Amino acid sequence: MNIGTRIRQRRQELNLTQAALAKVVGVSRVSVTQWESGETSPKGSNLVAVSAKLQCDTAWLVNGDKSKAPKSSKLMPISAWDNNTTLDADEVEVPFFSEVELSAGSGTYAVNENPGPKLRFAKSTLRKSGVPEASAACVRVSGNSMEPVLPDGATVGINTADTQIADGKMYAVEYHGMLLVKRLFRQPEGIELHSFNREEHPTRMITKDDMEQFRVLGRVFWYSVLI
Repeated sequence: MNIGTRIRQRRQELNLTQAALAKVVGVSRVSVTQWESGETSPKGSNLVAVSAKLQCDTAWLVNGDKSKAPKSSKLMPISAWDNNTTLDADEVEVPFFSEVELSAGSGTYAVNENPGPKLRFAKSTLRKSGVPEASAACVRVSGNSMEPVLPDGATVGINTADTQIADGKMYAVEYHGMLLVKRLFRQPEGIELHSFNREEHPTRMITKDDMEQFRVLGRVFWYSVLI
């Protein structure tokens, strides 16, 4: 965590909007957005004013000093939103392909990629992960081959601009019309597809002769699991 992350975290804990914090400090909302994204940080009197409004010590805000961490008796609130809710300046909507499933099992055949609902990401989250906003997409995983990391029904975010294989990383791939999420490893004879649940789903080798039927769709940069 950096100062921007702590400002955002504490602001949300206190159920403050960026506009409300900006008004008290005497800056624009854009300035608060830049602080939280890490582009800039508050200095001098602005830092003091931010700390006062966020009811926290400047030492914690600046360097994460745990001895100065604010005590909170409540959980971070969840903000409800729908398609009509205005995006914050630091947010972007990422398409969620509800009609497409990445199989974590034996494979789910691809269907029409018609985007349905959208998920919201902070622009700073995508930027720190090296994901271009236009290249981010979310899909749902099915099957048990990636358990316990990705159970059936998990949602993953993929960077469609990142298709160069880094050994051991997770990727969304298409193979013979099936959509899969696997860990990939390059080998002299081809590409290995690894599952976490290797007892039920052994390693699969994509040979060079079969490479025309194989395509890397993008690297997994984020995932979410409901339990």
